[in-house]
Amino acid sequence: MKLDRPFTNVILSAVAFMLIFSAFQTMVNIEQTILKSITKPSFTADAFISSGIVYAVFALANWVSPSVIAVIGPKFTMVIGGVMYLLFIAGFYLEANWSLYLTSAFVGIGAALIWTGQGNYLTLNSTEENISRNSGVFWAIFQSSFLFGNLFVYFLFQGKDVIDQQTRTILYSAFLGPGILGVLLLMFLPQVKDSDSRSEEDRAAGANKNGPVQAFQSAVQLFFSRDMAILSFVFFYIGIEFSFLSGVYSPTIGFTKQLPDAKRLVGLSGIMIGVGEIAGGAIFGILGKKTTRFGRDPIILLGFLTHAVGFFIIFLNIPNTATQGDTYDMAYIPISGFLAVFSSFLVGFGDACFNTQVYSILGGLYPTNSAPAFALYKFVSSLASAANFLYSPYVSLHTQLIIITVFGFAGTISFWLVEWRTVYHKLREVTDATETNDATETAD
Repeated sequence: MKLDRPFTNVILSAVAFMLIFSAFQTMVNIEQTILKSITKPSFTADAFISSGIVYAVFALANWVSPSVIAVIGPKFTMVIGGVMYLLFIAGFYLEANWSLYLTSAFVGIGAALIWTGQGNYLTLNSTEENISRNSGVFWAIFQSSFLFGNLFVYFLFQGKDVIDQQTRTILYSAFLGPGILGVLLLMFLPQVKDSDSRSEEDRAAGANKNGPVQAFQSAVQLFFSRDMAILSFVFFYIGIEFSFLSGVYSPTIGFTKQLPDAKRLVGLSGIMIGVGEIAGGAIFGILGKKTTRFGRDPIILLGFLTHAVGFFIIFLNIPNTATQGDTYDMAYIPISGFLAVFSSFLVGFGDACFNTQVYSILGGLYPTNSAPAFALYKFVSSLASAANFLYSPYVSLHTQLIIITVFGFAGTISFWLVEWRTVYHKLREVTDATETNDATETAD
């Protein structure tokens, strides 16, 4: 892989995201475990409600983020978003209901800004030929955040059934430091203009979409387009499965009292999610040209099948009541710590399959309109995540797995429909161009 300036920008932005999300994603992964260990009588906050607030605000804020990018650009939009994540981590020091829920709303706004900015920045630094490679490499580096943050938790929580005040303070401080470094790195990213990586035709097509009002109008129009409506099914699935693997599944392992040292396995579960994400991103990034030779649809199928196997193992291995708190209930098979963390790897790998290909197809379909496209992707997926977090405390684990699998099937079919239509149109354009050239040569 040639390390040119645009590709270097992609790598630097990925490292910044890795640092910021080493704190945030790990905190979400263990949040329910942490909150259950706080013994203040006045503290009644719930991690699922916190995450529900994050993703509900995230969904709404996505309608504003393209306009923010139109005014200040993707770089500073990501910086503001990153600061919101720092406020969320810092809010845990107070261990108060109001601070947790308020900073959850802040991070919802920040998520819309940072992710829409990232999608736009990635597209500006990519071409149709390397968008799959760039999205895969970004995803592999970024998702190593699961590995580093949860590896720290794995050793910090060793032998602890309850996470005491001192341990929690160490945790908050250790997460805040990398987050600050990540935001600083975002500040030093080079500014990128559309002219840096796009043809004259592409720039002309996007010339009237630069103002904040035009960006909002573009997002509304795009939302009602046929391809975006069909892709919304896969967006919804990504939102519901990611919220499950990042904030629901790992706590169920910690609540399964039949597992020895269950709290420590929460961190190991997060590590294996990260290993799966990194493996998927690396395969579809480094080998991007080879893996996409036959289209994106086989990779999406691989992701769905990997998820189906992982969810089925979870269904058999984890008690149905594990979403409600500590349980001594049995599962359908003898409960295994190995199967619990192996399932984490499978769902992480499947998530990478879906996300890398969605980034690729959006960057390819909307090269001059990427900010609204990625904002709508995050709008739909965050709505799904919010719904999943809000109903998770009240819906049994097995019911959740059935719901996710049904949406996974629908999302896979929807992606295929758009991908096949895109390939057909490209073939049609090539055929028309060939016929035109032949006709010209015959006339000559």
